Amino acid sequence: MHQKLLNYINSHSTLALTSVEEELIKAAFQYKKLRKKQYLLQEGDVCKHSAFVVKGAMRQYSVDEKGVEHVVHLFIENYWASDRESMLMLTPSVFNIDAWEDTEILIITRAEMLDLMSKIPVLVEMIRLMDERNAIANQRRLNSTISGTAERRYEEFSSNHPQFIQRFPQHVIASFLGITKETLSRIRKQSIR
Repeated sequence: MHQKLLNYINSHSTLALTSVEEELIKAAFQYKKLRKKQYLLQEGDVCKHSAFVVKGAMRQYSVDEKGVEHVVHLFIENYWASDRESMLMLTPSVFNIDAWEDTEILIITRAEMLDLMSKIPVLVEMIRLMDERNAIANQRRLNSTISGTAERRYEEFSSNHPQFIQRFPQHVIASFLGITKETLSRIRKQSIR
């Protein structure tokens, strides 16, 4: 179970974990299984854990006053799921994070992660790299959302994340892209021609 996490950490660092560091990580990360539609986080709760997805698929979304879901993140194997703002600021989350499929995760609290980071330099390097990549991805997504057409957004998404197309239904992908499912259906039909 923990081997996927250890492989991920080693692949995101120029340093290698020692056997002692691996044991510290295994002790700190707790296994949790979520059934399809089960919540990791519900709106109004303070986010207490970061979750590394070992197996399965999850989504992070808000629900507006009309009951419409707005998907902000999709997670599959080797992705990290949490509401960083809620976790860092200790404020109630505006998001829900739930399992789209039966999902297996390894969870850790912020305090436990900070403790590990003080002992394991590899984790510091991994988190720095993840933060840099996340900032770039968010910047690209924001630019695409405010200046790109729906067709262009779908084209970029499907070429950069083909695995999501296979794992999530059309209405979830449409929400993530900020378009209606009817628009997505039209775009997909045009791309098949």
